[in-house]
Amino acid sequence: MRKLFRLTLCIAFGSVFLVKVYSQKAENPLYEQTSEVNNLMVKYDADRQSLSRFFVIQNSPERRERLRQNDRDYLASLEKMNYDKLPVGSRVDYILFRRNVQNDLRLLDLEAKEYDQIKKWVPFADSIYTLEKLRRRGAAFDAKELARQLTSLQKQISPLSKKLAQEPPMTSQLGDRAYNTIKGLQAALKSVNDFYNGYDPMYSWWVPMPYKALDDELNSYATELRNKGKASSTQKEDKSGIVGNPIGRDELIALLKYEMIPYTPEELIDIANKEFAWCDQELLKASREMGFGDNWRAAQEKVKNTYVPAGEQPQAIMKLYNESVDFLKKHDLVTIPPLAEEDWTMNMMSPERQLVSPFFLGGAGLLISYPTNTMKEDDRLMSMRGNNPHFSRATVHHELVAGHHLQYYMNNRYKAYRNFPTPFWTEGNAVYWEFLLWDLKFPQSPEDRIGMLFWRMHRCARIIFSLKYHLGEWTPQQCIDYLVDRVGHERANAEGEVRRSFTGGYGPLYQIGYMIGAFQFWALKKELVDSGKMSYKQYHDAILRENAMPIEMLRAILTDQNLPKDFETSWRFYK
Repeated sequence: MRKLFRLTLCIAFGSVFLVKVYSQKAENPLYEQTSEVNNLMVKYDADRQSLSRFFVIQNSPERRERLRQNDRDYLASLEKMNYDKLPVGSRVDYILFRRNVQNDLRLLDLEAKEYDQIKKWVPFADSIYTLEKLRRRGAAFDAKELARQLTSLQKQISPLSKKLAQEPPMTSQLGDRAYNTIKGLQAALKSVNDFYNGYDPMYSWWVPMPYKALDDELNSYATELRNKGKASSTQKEDKSGIVGNPIGRDELIALLKYEMIPYTPEELIDIANKEFAWCDQELLKASREMGFGDNWRAAQEKVKNTYVPAGEQPQAIMKLYNESVDFLKKHDLVTIPPLAEEDWTMNMMSPERQLVSPFFLGGAGLLISYPTNTMKEDDRLMSMRGNNPHFSRATVHHELVAGHHLQYYMNNRYKAYRNFPTPFWTEGNAVYWEFLLWDLKFPQSPEDRIGMLFWRMHRCARIIFSLKYHLGEWTPQQCIDYLVDRVGHERANAEGEVRRSFTGGYGPLYQIGYMIGAFQFWALKKELVDSGKMSYKQYHDAILRENAMPIEMLRAILTDQNLPKDFETSWRFYK
């Protein structure tokens, strides 16, 4: 009878017990690092790193085939596991690890396909790959013959270059592949030269000059190949000087599926527009409180002009940081280890970096964006206005605690074997804190609210302009104008944001990850915290202790879902 009573309680209050069990396990450091898939994932990462250290030449067929074999071996080992016996956390690891390895194979197959299409432009590649392969084990070369060989290779490039000029443009993807293949060949030759030159007297006599002449030719040829691809960019022409690579709707859908976001680009744009409407309403409320009526631009202009003098921004940021951490502690929102408060660094951002990152950044440390003596007067003023205290108040917790710095700290200490980074977790969680602190009345004045709304509108705008760009509907200049006209960006800062989005090395979905990821965390907060199943602190600690992953998988862990082996994303989180 007692057993039946206990069983009934577990069924009736399962979610409460789940939270208790999770909390107890989360305090156990052994539990934090344990998963039935853990050892396989750790070994895979170590093997991948070892292979990448040994096969260093990008795009070489030898490297590609060896990585493919490694992926196939680990998929076979994964398949031998008894999936049905795994608990939910291990099932998440299984599904995501398999997804990552399968995606790596897909990218290697794409590399092979593109290499086959451009190899006619690098007929000398195999000869160079062979030299680098022999060098790895210290083979003795006939230096005179090697010099002759390098000279012969150099003579092949000029006819290829002339033939290339007569050909129609190649796709930008093929142009980049050809460029990077040449750069890999240059790296292979450099490894040979660095190894023998100065150590082998005969090599030092015969080879350095032919090597230098070949390397110079390859350098020019690589640029010609890349430009051949740029000539066919699908991006509409404009005068921004920013040239990216719109990927199209089909690729956007494929990437969204990989990130476990079951929405179309058009649905995501619709979400952003709905959120923009909310921001507009709140912006007018703040503007009226400041005495500007419905002229929100005038209210925003006053806020921008609250910037601190040059030289005083570090102290202003420290003041905002202390206020945000005090607020988090007062409301007992998340565990903040003392070392996480102690170990973040502060540095100033270079003028060059500010061209693509006009606002301060965070993570392991804080990188402050503020004008220097080498910047033009107009650029200095735009940098100061765009980094005013009210705007910065909205993001200091995004960049440090409880945002990127605390993420970075915890990711290195809890379930560190999980290698599933995604902007929907990293940026989404940081923006979620912006949402939460707004609701908890962190902004103290209408000026503070305008500062927070600037960034919230910016998150909406990022979804709209990045998706419309990749759908082929907008140019970079239209994106810049949209940020200036719709959000209130300083023009130089808007140019930096768009340049960063399309040429800064970020993935096509990175910019939408901020707000869409935040809405995922917000929906899960409603499900677990607003319902009383978890406290804020339990929920926020659980997010950090489970490490980064697609948020639908985090939801599966925290709600103890029975995930099928053939799981497909289906969580429609936006309400």
